[in-house]
Amino acid sequence: MDEHAWNRRRFLGTTAGAAAAFASACAPSGGGPAAGGAPAENERPGTPDWRLIHRGPDRAVEGYADRVSVLPGESFRLHVSVGASGAKGFRAEAFRMGWYGGAQARRVWASEHIPAGPQPLPHPAGPTRTVSADWPATTEVATHGWPEGAYLVRLTADSGEQRYVPLTVRSARTAGRLVLVNATGTWQAYNTWGGHSLYYGPGGKGDYASRSLAVSCDRPYDRDGAPLFTTYEQPAVALAERLGLPLAYVTSMDLDREPGLLHGAHGVVSLGHDEYWTPAMRRAVTAARDAGTNVAFLGANACFRRIRLERRLVVCYKTDWHLDPLAGSDDAAVTTDWREPPHPDPENSLTGTLYESNPTSADYVVTEPGHWIFEGTGAGRGTAFPNLVGTEYDRVDAGPGTPRPLQILAHSPLVCRGVRSFANSGYYTTASGAGVFNTGTMRWVESLTGDGGHGIPPATARFTGRATANVLRAFAAGPAGRSHPAQDNVDAHHPYAGDPIQAHRDLW
Repeated sequence: MDEHAWNRRRFLGTTAGAAAAFASACAPSGGGPAAGGAPAENERPGTPDWRLIHRGPDRAVEGYADRVSVLPGESFRLHVSVGASGAKGFRAEAFRMGWYGGAQARRVWASEHIPAGPQPLPHPAGPTRTVSADWPATTEVATHGWPEGAYLVRLTADSGEQRYVPLTVRSARTAGRLVLVNATGTWQAYNTWGGHSLYYGPGGKGDYASRSLAVSCDRPYDRDGAPLFTTYEQPAVALAERLGLPLAYVTSMDLDREPGLLHGAHGVVSLGHDEYWTPAMRRAVTAARDAGTNVAFLGANACFRRIRLERRLVVCYKTDWHLDPLAGSDDAAVTTDWREPPHPDPENSLTGTLYESNPTSADYVVTEPGHWIFEGTGAGRGTAFPNLVGTEYDRVDAGPGTPRPLQILAHSPLVCRGVRSFANSGYYTTASGAGVFNTGTMRWVESLTGDGGHGIPPATARFTGRATANVLRAFAAGPAGRSHPAQDNVDAHHPYAGDPIQAHRDLW
């Protein structure tokens, strides 16, 4: 994933131009109100000052919730450390993320002053080198009156330093709604708080051998406190709520815990970086698709790692899968890449594409401008959007694991690690009537802000915003494949489907 994005992330609406591009992209043809009108929640006044004003040094203030998600009305506990000089405590505010006339958030709760002091930085424990803060609870928060949605709890130390704590107020039922999935398993995989993630130990990128094999939810997130949510998810949440669609909110961990949670859902949206999936998550989304639920993947590299959840832990042994206690007894549950031994099951049977590589930066090239997903974007055949492909990307594979009919909508030449290849956006449909769309690039959601990050021209937000709005509206309405069946064109882009050796030569 693109770590540089965390350092330069600016949000939608930070400039008038970005907000205007976003609003224009989301409006239906003719510039009228969004289909169905804004729901009552988004008609409420927003709170524009929800962003962090002063992050301050590491460990100035930080915290975590004892639950990843709660049902409306349930309580959660905050565990907070305040290490800022002279600070005796903090205040907390909860912001529901949405549209709210462009403010993008509404404050639903604020605490009084809460006494707190510094808490220790723990050491990694056991053979999995797991860092768990295990701090005492600082306060308990009731969510009475909090609508379902994605939330940021902002902690502000007495001295002004701030951090976020993310929380999802989840939906108990999803029938008839478009389900936005917060990728909490992936959030923890990349979380370097305490010096360890599923990628690196305290030595950084060169310290793979000391990485954690299991990471704990009982610790703060690094950086702003919610880096993957603010980068890869919040812009899409704002768009979906701007459209006035019937939405439901869950986390990836909820899908693991409640296999029937997606029953009757009209659509499921995997947001911008959703890499880590349990077998139960994959079964739930696949079963929903096979029952007619549409699925949208708004990033790349989705469903790439197979994980296990254990008592607030995200477990993934990766290349050390032979050390996984389940190796040899339950190979289908061994934690490694989905496509790797001991039980390979590549992700493309669900996503329609295969993650190929990183890092790259390339133009996104439209090849099917007449497709309904691109309606109203103004894109023509060969229209290129600079730097929209990156830093990770997916490609359609013509092999037997790829669902058909599948229609490649964008075929974008690139060079990654010295190898020429392509990134693809794809759309396939199933016998159940479900439609499945995959953007094939991790920068899709980031581009919605129009902030110019990664060298993506701000006007690109009009294209990606309108295309995403088309997808979300159609997927919220019911099985998209019935009215929008895919027109298979894979062989036109992969003429050597029966000859994998020649297919690789084709790249050169």
